Amino acid sequence: MTWDEPATVAEAEAIQSRLRPLADLSSEGPAEIGLTAGLDVGYAEDGTVTGAVVVLDASLNVVDRAVARERARFPYVPGLFAFREIPPLLTALSRLSVTPGLLVCDGYGVAHPRRFGLACHLGVLTGLPAIGVAKTAFVGTHETPADERGSWTPIVLDGETVGRALRTRTGVKPVYVSQGHRMSLDNACAQVLRLAPEFRLPEPIRLADRLSRT
Repeated sequence: MTWDEPATVAEAEAIQSRLRPLADLSSEGPAEIGLTAGLDVGYAEDGTVTGAVVVLDASLNVVDRAVARERARFPYVPGLFAFREIPPLLTALSRLSVTPGLLVCDGYGVAHPRRFGLACHLGVLTGLPAIGVAKTAFVGTHETPADERGSWTPIVLDGETVGRALRTRTGVKPVYVSQGHRMSLDNACAQVLRLAPEFRLPEPIRLADRLSRT
């Protein structure tokens, strides 16, 4: 699917509303994934954004990485960050020599005001399974999960579960996981725990964050 470039906030919101039904939230998704891509975007004071992608194998070894830097094409509007971040991320993805089986985005999926955050948008555009893993809560409410690794509580927005606050390290604040495309919430959380054996953040986006800033 091709990228639509909005000129206004209203056009961007209309694109999200039009594409939202295309996000597959019912598929379980693959249980075993060979290659996982972490995606993050770095912002510079000169108005440029750097999309970074790091691909890890099942043993969490880096097998490929790519970056793309360009001037931001859309203003800084909460809920519409995807329109700033997706263009360089798509370019970076196109520069990979391998095709990942899962996209792990530093951001949100259905835990979004219009249920269509960055992970949903990228998943629909690429056709790849995608999940969102955020460092801070954005929408909805949730209880604090128990301290043990693997504990979680639902994130609820307008009476609907849109994600989970998931503890990836015992005694460390949780991350916020939501579905993007072709991946159930149960499987998304299982993948996040698999990808975060040591640190709070899953290794693919932890490395992509570092790459986007360097």
